[in-house]
Amino acid sequence: MQRVIQRTASARRQALKRTTKAHERQELLDRVGIRRARKDFGAVLSTQFQEARKNRWEDWEKGPLAPMRDSGLSRTTYGGQDASILHPPRLPKHEQRRHVLFAEGDRVCVIRGRDEGKINVIQQVNRDSETVLIKDINMADVIIPVWAKDRLGHAGDTQAQPFPVSFDDIRHVIPLEDTETGQLQDVIVQHAYAAGPYTERSEHSKLPRFTRYVSGLDIEIPWPMEEEPVINDGDMDTTRMAVEVSTFTPSLEQPPMPSTVIDELRNKYSRFRTRHDPEYLREKMREDYRNEYRKTVSMMTPKTDAKNMWIAQVAERKKANFDAEGNGILNPAAISFINKHIRSQRKKQPKTKDSKSKQAA
Repeated sequence: MQRVIQRTASARRQALKRTTKAHERQELLDRVGIRRARKDFGAVLSTQFQEARKNRWEDWEKGPLAPMRDSGLSRTTYGGQDASILHPPRLPKHEQRRHVLFAEGDRVCVIRGRDEGKINVIQQVNRDSETVLIKDINMADVIIPVWAKDRLGHAGDTQAQPFPVSFDDIRHVIPLEDTETGQLQDVIVQHAYAAGPYTERSEHSKLPRFTRYVSGLDIEIPWPMEEEPVINDGDMDTTRMAVEVSTFTPSLEQPPMPSTVIDELRNKYSRFRTRHDPEYLREKMREDYRNEYRKTVSMMTPKTDAKNMWIAQVAERKKANFDAEGNGILNPAAISFINKHIRSQRKKQPKTKDSKSKQAA
């Protein structure tokens, strides 16, 4: 049983390592993709700015002799923008805002850019790049590729499209009652924040669960109204009445599904399984007991008997070399060798004056 537990723990550790490595690899790929997308987007904008600056300088320097750029092949696309700048790159996760305070249907005012001061409704919110598309705001002609003309059924070479506007360039516009006149008037909210209460949303809703307020006044900014989608049942769809009818009554005496289905859901042979059948646990316990018994009891064969006798004799011989206190006992040959060595060392020592005086006395 201990092996099963160790195998499960080892499998969990290995799976955690693989998951961590895959997560780190995906984060690295995301960072590389974001960096490449931002580089390409900046290169497109830089190319357009350089071409525009070059054309403006050429027009000013040549005057009446400046080339007519709205003729020839560029006659129908003159002044159009590349469609690639319609999709700004997404920001890294650590740079994205925690709460997005804008939603489709909000009335906002542009505070920066060529359309400064204009008010209109948000058509689309891009949370990854923190930009919005506002109706009839920041409009420009987009060059339609040849392959897209047939798909869109558009005859011209350009089409007017709203370009993305950053969250930092817009502010909420809400109606507030004037304290002096008592009439409602549009007010531009300079700062807003998100807080509770957190409301439950339906499945089709795209609105966040938090509530937004005007900073300083703590006035709630209502979310735009959403229309509930109309769902029509088809010929092959199950009716709602048939789905909502309760056909199963739970009971403690009978499981909600067959045991085979439960084993299939739990993956009976998975390495990560921690709950096992009683029969499996009893078998593993018996296996552990058998292994422990084999370690304590050896098989009695002539070979094992001879081996055990030899081990016992060696142990007796080792035990005879020690006394009752555990000190080693020297044999006569070792004692005679030590005495002989001591006598030879004494003969080699030089005689001193003290030894000569002792001999004279």
